[in-house]
Amino acid sequence: MLLRTFLHLCSVVLLLPNFAAARPVADIPFLQDVAVRFTMNPELDGATFRKVCVNRDGIIYVLTDRGVARVFEDKLALDRSFRPLTGLKTHDLTMQGGELLYLYENRFLANGWAGKVKEHLPAGRFQSFAVADGGAALLIGGTNIALQRAGKLTELSWPVSGTEVRAYAWGNELFLMSERAVHRLRGERWEPFHSGTDLTCLGFRAGEMVVGTRRGFYALALATGRETLARQTRLPVSHITSLAPTADGIWAGTTRGVFHWSAKDGVRYYASKRWLIDDAVMDLALDRAGNVLAMTKAGLSKIEFQQMTLAEKAAHYDRKIRQRHMRYGMVSELKLARAGDISSAEMIDTDNDGSWSAYYMASQAFRFGATGDPQARSNAWETFEALERMESINGLKGFPSRTFERTGFKFSDKDRWRVAPDADWEWKATTSSDEFTDHTFSYAVLWTCVAKTAGEKQRIATLYDKIIGHVVRNNWYLIDWDGKPTLWARWNPEYVNWFPPSIVDRKLNSVEIIAGLQFAYKITGKELYKEKAYELFNQHGYLTNITNSMKLVAPTKGFIHEGNDMGDEWNHSDDQLAFDTYWTLHQFAFNDDLRRKYAAVVRDHYELEKHERIPIWNFVLAATGAKEFDVEGALWTLRRFPLDMISWTVKNSHREDITKLPKNFRSQELTELLPPGERRMSRWNTHPFILDGGEGGQIEYAGDEFLLPYWMGRYLKVIQ
Repeated sequence: MLLRTFLHLCSVVLLLPNFAAARPVADIPFLQDVAVRFTMNPELDGATFRKVCVNRDGIIYVLTDRGVARVFEDKLALDRSFRPLTGLKTHDLTMQGGELLYLYENRFLANGWAGKVKEHLPAGRFQSFAVADGGAALLIGGTNIALQRAGKLTELSWPVSGTEVRAYAWGNELFLMSERAVHRLRGERWEPFHSGTDLTCLGFRAGEMVVGTRRGFYALALATGRETLARQTRLPVSHITSLAPTADGIWAGTTRGVFHWSAKDGVRYYASKRWLIDDAVMDLALDRAGNVLAMTKAGLSKIEFQQMTLAEKAAHYDRKIRQRHMRYGMVSELKLARAGDISSAEMIDTDNDGSWSAYYMASQAFRFGATGDPQARSNAWETFEALERMESINGLKGFPSRTFERTGFKFSDKDRWRVAPDADWEWKATTSSDEFTDHTFSYAVLWTCVAKTAGEKQRIATLYDKIIGHVVRNNWYLIDWDGKPTLWARWNPEYVNWFPPSIVDRKLNSVEIIAGLQFAYKITGKELYKEKAYELFNQHGYLTNITNSMKLVAPTKGFIHEGNDMGDEWNHSDDQLAFDTYWTLHQFAFNDDLRRKYAAVVRDHYELEKHERIPIWNFVLAATGAKEFDVEGALWTLRRFPLDMISWTVKNSHREDITKLPKNFRSQELTELLPPGERRMSRWNTHPFILDGGEGGQIEYAGDEFLLPYWMGRYLKVIQ
């Protein structure tokens, strides 16, 4: 039932109209998929893992070549619970009636049923078995098949030749599967049930047998053998190794991960170390709550479904950031010395510490605006202090550094760093338009939501006045330590209008500087900033640049800026910068006529990007007063956002259930939008239609990626 609810929520966006009315959406609980990681006792290092079983009490057992192991809390270790069984070599495990049965060299037995189940067998003849509800056991050896029933062992004929077989039980029935056929036991004789090719495994549910193959799966009626589900091959991976059918879908283990298939809700795919210890799945089991146990070559993994609200999910990221991502008030990525091991983490600088920290500050400002939580207010001002220091640390008035660090401990782009006037510190130069844009956006949100006193508002105004003043007095450039403009922080008309309307920089840079001037005029009251904005409007066409449709953007090669061809591809990072800037542009418009024009600009850009279901895009549009936007798509993305933010290497290019695209201007590699939990870990400035990527588990992102859109949605009362 829980799984059904989870899959329904996942598919809601596919069932609703493209747009939803702009009314608050209740934050109802949903099922969040979570990877549960087990540690292994050293005694299992290098073990061969064969099978997983879960008994009616939820105890997880694993068959290995070193004995039977079980899960103790979060650790997998050899099971020594039953002393008489310790040290015995277990050939196989199986379940019957919720109890675990063991097959040994010369007997099989159970600890359930008061230990009364015990059958002696000829020594060394059987390696695997299955037990039906009535207690009949089908036993298989290298050249032997036998039926053990009511204390009597009966040798059975071998119905197929020259192939391996597997025993299965369902209810009171016993089945034998080879790679070409399935036989059903009738009395003591084999009855052909189904012929096929490349059969690999069977699974059962009420009245139905699901057949796994090297090329997908299908289902048959147990009563007649007729097909009830046509062969499914449009799957993430079609080589099926194990099956766990449910009433409303099918869990399948494959040679490259696990997936859940449903005729109603489609496919959910779990692969990579984000979800599994490795992707070679050998066996599956479900516990009573519908959680999935995947036995792989390297060990045991669990995919658990926890009831959660978006508010609880936000609290998870907030705790994570506060506990391990705060560096001098900035939000930092973690570098993991050992892949996936957060205990090996160190906080590192990146090229965009200012931007990511600005997003976190904005998230906390929106949070305070939505809830009045004093902790959010404190968090926001703490990060603002770090952004203040980015401007003051370098001695260049109004020039915001990319980041700063104590001398000698810089990590990234070491050639871009400079020693600060205080020689104990270094700062990173080459600041781009990204930092200007994101600082502007976050200061605007802080000024609106958090700054309540004249002193607080003045603190923001003083800092931003320095930054925008630097740009104005330096002919619309950010001037670096060497007295030259940086590579990208350029808003001068000669630069901006050099681009044709088909290159997005003409529009984007116009949006950025006008938004900044409007905000500066609002918070400082200086007429200079309004005059400069209208100078750019009237003398240099910046309003026309802003209102040019995004539909004009197209491949336009040959415009080379310092070695960069500016029109050879669609830069998704520019979409992120645009929507951040649209917030400030619209909120601080000089007048209502401009505000209406800006709202149309946001809608125009949104129409090209709405298929990405990015929450920020939708909520910025909502902030313009739009009544139609994809609120369910935004919530779908937030709900499917993974709790694990480690940059595991993720691959989807092998998938057979997606439509791959040829190389194109937008760099879109597939047609379908995969959920965030199935994609590489990335920020909103990265194209979501990319198949493969990641850093091998060496980096952990912070979580501001979730917090900013969530708290923006709460502040706007889109999310209730």
